[in-house]
Formats: sequence, structure tokens, C-alpha cells
Amino acid sequence: MTQSDSGSGQPGSPRPDSPQHEVELRRTLGVGDAVVIGLGSMLGAGIFAALGPAARAAGSGLLLGLGIAAAVAYCNATASARLAARYPASGGTYVYGRERLGEFWGYLAGWSFVVGKTSSCAAMALTVGAYVWPGQAHAVAVGAVVALTAVNYGGVQKSAWLTRAIVAVVLAVLSSVVVVCLTSGNADAGRLDVGLSEGAGGVLQAAGLLFFAFAGYARIATLGEEVRDPARTIPRAIPIALGITLVVYAAVAVAVLSVLGSGGLGQATAPLADAVRAAGVPGLVPVVRVGAAVAALGSLLALILGVSRTTLAMARDRHLPGALAAVHPRFQVPHRAELAVGAVVAVLAATVDVRGAIGFSSFGVLVYYAIANASAWTLSSNVVSRVAPVVGTVGCVTLAFALPGVSVIVGAGVLGVGAAAYGVRRRWVAHRTPS
Repeated sequence: MTQSDSGSGQPGSPRPDSPQHEVELRRTLGVGDAVVIGLGSMLGAGIFAALGPAARAAGSGLLLGLGIAAAVAYCNATASARLAARYPASGGTYVYGRERLGEFWGYLAGWSFVVGKTSSCAAMALTVGAYVWPGQAHAVAVGAVVALTAVNYGGVQKSAWLTRAIVAVVLAVLSSVVVVCLTSGNADAGRLDVGLSEGAGGVLQAAGLLFFAFAGYARIATLGEEVRDPARTIPRAIPIALGITLVVYAAVAVAVLSVLGSGGLGQATAPLADAVRAAGVPGLVPVVRVGAAVAALGSLLALILGVSRTTLAMARDRHLPGALAAVHPRFQVPHRAELAVGAVVAVLAATVDVRGAIGFSSFGVLVYYAIANASAWTLSSNVVSRVAPVVGTVGCVTLAFALPGVSVIVGAGVLGVGAAAYGVRRRWVAHRTPS
């Protein structure tokens, strides 16, 4: 689909019939801010929590799973960067799919993102509760959602400053874990032996679970309308954030495996805390717990930010209630969308189980990125330029269906409900439109 086919005056711009098309968000974020927001999303609770389940799935193939997840994430990041530079508006793949593939695919991407990432928000909030006050995890989770929704309401620049502080704390904690484990007398390079003890299926399932921790760079793309010089900023910020995250994740995985091995890591309930305890430094365990809580707060902050922007974009096109497209006249943020997202996440945080939330979220996010890659495939007819989008699409679909069966069934069912709602809306609009 070409630009002229999209029905928009400009690529990625709000539709002319949108009730808020005159009001745009303020462009305040530079490369550094965008990188920090991406890091805040990726260097979150995933690295503290996902290694254990991934090790149980892959066994000695954990590092292979990490490599596959990173490769798929790289293809997705490349696609997202190219598309975000072309369509610098809030909404991410919701906008890209609409402009490049058609309205339905944009809608499906937006639905996948909003539903999947709302589940991610609940998982991150519950992780905060589990580390801060295990006996009252749900109550703490709800409080965290309320507090961070208020921060986002005050403006994206405030969110970027808070995220910068969170990233600094998390990097310091992770660096300490790596140094302590690798310099421990209990570290053994023999535990890093890479194999296929749980088969290729286990490795792919681990990659799907670990992908959950890499997916934060989408937040940079969904903030396209608030980034200065997006054609230059976004393509630089996404690979930088992803590259830093991969280096950190690989270092942490190697360090933890060196003291626990894949078997011990798979049985760990708090992998990084158990690793420093096994390394002979139990005094660092409380620090790791605080770091995990801060990391989850960073992810939750960026997730609420990204989901509310996609909600804004879908509301502008009337796929969600038009009232959610309002932009605050003073703070210039989509305040109604943020409040709505915060309310839904708070309800989920009070009621759901974190383990189910992660699996369902991974399925939705992988569908979202499959559509992003398919959209990027249409940007050029050059064979070389199409290699990464093809690999990314195939990788996303493969990892999505390698997830646990319950996650696949529930995820596919929810996407089906969204598709049905789209069809009903189309018929209703066609019925109301005079012939």
C-alpha cells in the first residue's frame, strides 16, 4: 500500500475525521531520552524473572534460546526503526500495519499490543508486589499502577527523567551480580556447556519466553509523535537500546549459569538472588530484591506509557471510544487513555496470576511484531532489504506457537474476539452510511 492509498493526508497522521486531529503531542524526546525509555522497558523484571522458566524449558540450550530471541528481536527492531522513521506518529505497528497492509492489519496489531501489553503491565506490577511485600503483593501492585499512572499523566518528559534514574539503579545491581558471580570461587565454566538436553522445542519455547524481556524497544516507536526529528532519532535509538540490552542479558545469563548451572537455574524462584547466595555473598540478596522491584517499576512505567499511546491512536480512528483520543491542554498527554489503561491494569493486578499474564503477553507481542515485519517488507522491493522482515515474520510466528499450549489457545481466542469486533464495527458503519 502506498501513502496515497492510506487515506491520510500525511504518513502516520491522525485521520481527518478524528475528533482530536488538530491536537498533536509535544516533541520533547531526543536520542538519549528515547534510548533510556527503551532500556527502561527491556531492562525490567524480565531479566530477574524470565531466566528461571526459560532454563526449565531449554535446559542446557538456554544460551541458544537467548541467541534466537535476540536474533528475532533484532529483525523486529530493524523493521520498527524503518517504519517509525517513515510514520512518526503515536501508535507504532497499529499505524504501520494500517498504512502498509490495510486497516484490518493495523487494527489487529493495535489490538494485540493493547491487550498483550496490558497483561504485561499487570505482570510487572505483581512482580513489584512480590519483591516489595510478598504477603500483600496484589495491594502493592495496585498502588504501583496508581502511582506510575500519575507520573505519566504529568508529561512524557517527567517519565523519561524517572526512567533514567531507574535504569541507572538496575544497571548497577546487574553489574554487581555479574561481578560477584564470575569472581566467585563457586563459578565453574563447565556449567556453561551448550546442548539440547530438552530438544529443539524446549529451546524455541525458551526463546519465546525470553523474547518477553526484549520487547521494550517498541516503546520508542509508539512514542513517535513525541520524539524530536524522528526520522533520525528513532532509527538510532532502537538498535542502541537493543544492543545494550543484549550485552547485559548475555553477561547476566553467563554469570548466573556459572554458579547455578541450567538445572539449578531452572529450579530457582528468584534466579539472581539465588545466584548471589550461591556465589557466597548472601548480603547482596536484599540489594538484588530492591533492584528487581525497581526494574519492574521501570518496565511498568514505560508499558503504561506505550499502551496509552496506542490506545490514543486507535481512538483517533474510532476503533476504540473517541473520548480516549483527548489530549490534555496543559500537559499535552493522552490523559483519558492513560487513566483508562491505568484503571484496567489496576483491576488485573488485583486479580490475575503473574505466570499466566507473561505467557499471554508474549503471544500478543509476537503477533504484533509479525505484522510489523510484514509491513516493513512492503517498504522496498530490494531482495536484500526484505531478508530481515522475512526472517522476523517467520521467527515471530514460530516462537508464538512454541509457547505453552494454554498461552497459545487463550491468545488466539482473544485475538479472534478482537477480529470479530472489528467485523461487527465495519458492518455497523456500512449500515449507517447512506448508499
